[in-house]
Amino acid sequence: MRVLIADKFERSGLEALQAFGCEVIYQPDLKDDSLVAEIRRVRPDVLVVRSTRVTEPMFDAGPIKLVVRAGAGYNTIDVAAASKRGIYVSNCPGKNSIAVAELAFGLILALDRRIADNVIELRQGRWNKKEFSKARGLYGRTLGLIGVGQIGQEMIPRAHAFGMKVIAWSRSLTPERAATLGIARKDSPLDVAREADVISVHLALTPETRGMIGAEFFAAMREGAYFINTSRGEIVDQAALIKAMRERGIRAGLDVYASEPTAGTDDFNDEIAREPNLYGTHHIGASTDQAQEAIAAETVRIIKTFKETGKVPNVVNLAERTPATHTLVVRHRDRPGVLAPVLGAIRAAEINVQEMENIVFAGAQAAIARINLESAPSREMLDRLQVENPDIIELDLLELKS
Repeated sequence: MRVLIADKFERSGLEALQAFGCEVIYQPDLKDDSLVAEIRRVRPDVLVVRSTRVTEPMFDAGPIKLVVRAGAGYNTIDVAAASKRGIYVSNCPGKNSIAVAELAFGLILALDRRIADNVIELRQGRWNKKEFSKARGLYGRTLGLIGVGQIGQEMIPRAHAFGMKVIAWSRSLTPERAATLGIARKDSPLDVAREADVISVHLALTPETRGMIGAEFFAAMREGAYFINTSRGEIVDQAALIKAMRERGIRAGLDVYASEPTAGTDDFNDEIAREPNLYGTHHIGASTDQAQEAIAAETVRIIKTFKETGKVPNVVNLAERTPATHTLVVRHRDRPGVLAPVLGAIRAAEINVQEMENIVFAGAQAAIARINLESAPSREMLDRLQVENPDIIELDLLELKS
């Protein structure tokens, strides 16, 4: 199996891939047209990326079967184009949770104690204890979480260690789960905004979350509160955030922005970078040695599983629901060619197969095939199949309930 890695990747991961027989092409600086050209040249089975954008022309350039995002999100990959071509897209969720939570909490502390401004003044030869002795402190304050996935959950014990109360909103957060986590559940993001001294966003970027944190949210926040975003820049209406920073004293700690350079080094002239109430980092949330080793190990596991079984862990682009209306259950003897006439009859009836599986019983004497169909075959067709094929033990048609 040929693996093209088009981003920085840990040496331990490279060596592990080679150890179980992959041919690894490591080109961490490839982007855009140069990546298309390299895919066309080396014809990889698997493409591994981190921040590199994966576009439709790349899928057309070579026989890619799997794209692995060596990280949690996958918004830089054209998933729709991959799905159209039957190409798996997989990621490494949860492996950078601790690293991102550490940075988010570092930004909270830095905002409260104005650590960056302290450092700048010292480097410029100025002593200003009078100015920098002003801080609110975190003990007894309320941290509000928007999103309580793996990263959000890592924020909770860190907040408790600093004596903070935690409130949270998430679509999936139940009162029972909130009680288990030791936090207070709120009914909406606005409820969190109204009650928190510090807000930290931990949402995946989806069509529903894009632009979700906007003017109404910032208007609900307490004046002078802290706003942290280490998830995705596109979740926040950046113009509304800038307005809140200027007019309501909101202080922001951001690792992500509405528009970021795709290269590791580049100019960054975004308006928000010049705001005095911003403490910003360079989209480095997952960039610790610990996180990158864990992500490399998970990437290796995904590719190894795919190479050895054809299955893909953490795949993100399989259909949650299909147009199937019926399941044809074929109980049959485990013999060569038993299912061929069944599939031939389905094709002749112009019925589309959505999904299918064949499960063999112990001893390999009998098996059951489950074939999900877009419409129901006729009873006559099923009766004929059973009569004509003595290796079919039973045919049963089930209507799928929506």
